[in-house]
Amino acid sequence: MVRPVELQAYGLTLRPWEEGDAKAALRGLSDPDFNRWNTPAARIEDERGALRFIRSRREGWVRGDMLSFAVSEDGDVRGHVGVQLSDPRMRSGRVGYWVIREERGRRIASRALEAVTRWAFRDLGLYRLELGHDLDNEASCAVARRCAYAYEGLLRGARIDLDGVPRDLHLHARLAVDPAPEAPTAP
Repeated sequence: MVRPVELQAYGLTLRPWEEGDAKAALRGLSDPDFNRWNTPAARIEDERGALRFIRSRREGWVRGDMLSFAVSEDGDVRGHVGVQLSDPRMRSGRVGYWVIREERGRRIASRALEAVTRWAFRDLGLYRLELGHDLDNEASCAVARRCAYAYEGLLRGARIDLDGVPRDLHLHARLAVDPAPEAPTAP
């Protein structure tokens, strides 16, 4: 188990998901762009599905393998960021994020990713974080670059989309010893 924490950084609050966040989770997880760029275990189409998502994120903290945060600003949930711990012996993890449609373009993903990256290196003792995104997802590629995640290559057929079609991913990574970017700000 990893004790859930709340992080304050770059004008955002990152905190574990709560059941009261179901409407915001539904807005993010049912967004067509979310489903275009991700392959959820199951489509989230209603509040019950959003609650299942939230409960599974809480269980991730208990298992200590999926550390997920609701990203809020001014008290409103704007998105999600999380770290999946791949292999504790290797001190590595994989990061992921999404932002509610109307909040995009405000660098929320970059600010949240940088906050969780610094936390994972400092408090979890991780050495390597990987970030994978769909080859055509230029917005995610920009987030990775802003947060100093170096492009490492192409992962062919690494994601199967919701229609069963294999998709290629860009792989980016950042090491604890890599220089951190300047503190991100909203545009």
